[in-house]
Amino acid sequence: MRVFTDLNTLPVFHNAVLTIGSFDGVHTGHQFILHQLKDLATQCGGESVVITFDPHPRTVLKPDDADFKLITSTQEKIALLESMGIDHVVVVPFSLEFARQSAQAYVEQFLLEKFRPHSIVIGYDHRFGNQREGGIAFLRQYEAAGHFHLIEIPAQEVDAMAVSSTKIRKALETSDIKLANKLLGHNFTLSGKVVQGNQIGRTIGFPTANIAVDTPHKLILPEGIYAAQVQVQDKTLDAMLYLGQRPSVESDGSKVVEVNLIDFEGDLYGQYLSVAVLDFIRPDQKFDSLAALQAQIGLDKIAILHTLKKKNPVQVQGKTDLAIVILNYNTRKHLATYLPSVIQHSAGHRIILVDNGSPDDSVAYVRAHFPDIEILDLKVNYGFAEGYNQALKQIKADYYLILNSDVEVTENWIDPVLEAMERDPTIGIAQPKIITWADKTRFEYAGASGGWIDNLGYPFCRGRIFNHLEADQGQYDTPQACFWASGAAFFIRASLYHRFGGFDGDYFAHNEEIDLCWRLKRAGYSVWCIPQSVVYHLGGGTLEYESPRKVFLNFRNSLFSLLKNETVPRLLVLIPARLILDGVAAFRFAVKGQFNAIGAILRAHGSFYSNFQATLVKRRINNDLVAQFRIGPANHDGIYRGSIVFRHYVGRVKEFKVLMRSKM
Repeated sequence: MRVFTDLNTLPVFHNAVLTIGSFDGVHTGHQFILHQLKDLATQCGGESVVITFDPHPRTVLKPDDADFKLITSTQEKIALLESMGIDHVVVVPFSLEFARQSAQAYVEQFLLEKFRPHSIVIGYDHRFGNQREGGIAFLRQYEAAGHFHLIEIPAQEVDAMAVSSTKIRKALETSDIKLANKLLGHNFTLSGKVVQGNQIGRTIGFPTANIAVDTPHKLILPEGIYAAQVQVQDKTLDAMLYLGQRPSVESDGSKVVEVNLIDFEGDLYGQYLSVAVLDFIRPDQKFDSLAALQAQIGLDKIAILHTLKKKNPVQVQGKTDLAIVILNYNTRKHLATYLPSVIQHSAGHRIILVDNGSPDDSVAYVRAHFPDIEILDLKVNYGFAEGYNQALKQIKADYYLILNSDVEVTENWIDPVLEAMERDPTIGIAQPKIITWADKTRFEYAGASGGWIDNLGYPFCRGRIFNHLEADQGQYDTPQACFWASGAAFFIRASLYHRFGGFDGDYFAHNEEIDLCWRLKRAGYSVWCIPQSVVYHLGGGTLEYESPRKVFLNFRNSLFSLLKNETVPRLLVLIPARLILDGVAAFRFAVKGQFNAIGAILRAHGSFYSNFQATLVKRRINNDLVAQFRIGPANHDGIYRGSIVFRHYVGRVKEFKVLMRSKM
């Protein structure tokens, strides 16, 4: 998601579908509207845009209203909108001058000039312009003139949102955290920078981080002890939150926000922390001595850990809709072997079998034995790449999980990946750690612990260099940004799949996932491996790794990907270099007596050159998509700036960790 705070630096939005409001709390009522906004943007091939304001208009128009409190600060609101999958947030600097512009100027010089909206989603009571002169009727005039489509949020929905906001504030003001979080659809948070405190907590064994809340209008809970959780360095840590005036120690009487991260050691000064509040434990009280205070905090810790253990905290805002999509062609035996694990460990998610016109009885078998699985019968064998394109046109979800039919999954294999992608909206694609099904001590060829690429475009993996598979000893269990994710278990944001054109159907199979990852990375998105999720892949379930057909597809499609994604100066070097190195590969096949593979490499180059002009057309289309949907500079994670061919075959490097060590 892109965030803008300067109206003079806005990009040219593509079919912007926008909504306007304060969205304080980004609660369940707001989330319903935001889901509609995203759906409308998807339908018109556009971008979702939320326009909000900082400071809050009420603090500018009624500066003496000391009773006004915000459920979310601007930074908290932005984080929540990111988790909702909104494409753009524009934070408008609100001032008296902005408020006093005419309704006509607001529409023509602000909405039309800055956003060129395709559609505007707005409440029936929305007012704007000097003396609140503009409203729905005023906007209808511009709709009639063809400037945009206007979608009015009905009165009952707007009123329900207002009631929800009131209920949430009342719940928070009475420490009814459970009710507030239920109405919010996420956990109430207190955020700010960690500042220097009096360090008394350290002397009694409970060091605290003192948080300077980042907005003076933030609603602060009643004084007391709360069960909380804090995100630090990609880890969710249980915490004790204290709000009060520290009556048991010498203080200036000011109210403080202090958090003790349970079993955490480290320096947090200067860091921005967001504390998710999960439950109320007890009100604040005064103790006669530090020893008595220490004993009570120990009891509080026990109570908080007990509370958090039995509690299922609200995870992500709104409903994360993930569709597990399995493409099948004539693999009934794989479905019988591997589907049971997918069903067992994917509760709450749709599982969809897409059949590519299988001549066997795969579809009948699944209907008879797994009646809860949805079936989409394409009737024709489109191949892997185009088969998914045809299927995903018909499947609506927030995320797609593309899964091979020969993959066994494990407990909790989905949540770690989804949580990482929800935390970081720049992660467009991700994969789990992939282990060999037949030998569950070794990484699997197709993906291992994250795909890389070398300077000449040859792919390899963290845990697999060419045909050498490392033993999995936990050496690559740290989540890491990589270059490509395996199509064997491929998580992708659905909006990005469609926005960037999906797989190249002409690839048929192999390398199409690298090509799609490359497109997204050029637009600033990242690709990650999250090894806390583990799957076991049979591999070679449809084509043996060195079958002539597979050799042809791998060599040809790799050249296609280079031509579509590399710069022209690099291509002038890469294409001749690849011609030479692919000739060396053919010689190696000859040494092994695999003469059919030599013919496959020759056919691959013949197909590449005969389709050169058509691939240049695709290159132009892809470049337009990358430019249109760019969120930042190109992402270069996962590129090895050397030759993996040379390091492996000449330098005898067989392990990724050795490769990285020699690089340093």
